[in-house]
Amino acid sequence: MVRKKSVRGFTLIEAMVVVAVIGVIAAFAFPAYTEYVRSTNRADAKAELSSVAQRLQRCFTAYSAYDDDDCAVHAAITGTNAITSREGLYTITGAVTNTTYTLTATPVAGTMQASDAKCTTLTLNQAGVRGATGTDAGSCW
Repeated sequence: MVRKKSVRGFTLIEAMVVVAVIGVIAAFAFPAYTEYVRSTNRADAKAELSSVAQRLQRCFTAYSAYDDDDCAVHAAITGTNAITSREGLYTITGAVTNTTYTLTATPVAGTMQASDAKCTTLTLNQAGVRGATGTDAGSCW
């Protein structure tokens, strides 16, 4: 009496079906994940904008002007100068006058945020008005 040895395993068709299913899932999941990471990285810009605004407010309290020569943060964000955010994803620049300022957060080239078309820049002014540019600017803040 000869027993047949049973063969276990996957056929090529079964393996290809699994690969195809994984490919379809990845095609939808990766872009969604990438967009999620970009949106959470915007917190880096928001935090740094708030920090710089707070330092400018301290200057205004101490010197009665945002652009006083003794205000170190003013010199750090005007002209060709910029402050880099803590995570290194954004640079903060500003347009500062005696009584007003507008801060702008711009993504650093070469980072994931540089390809963020939905929110290309974030802005904040002395009145606390938040702004943004991009294809979905209304949901940036």
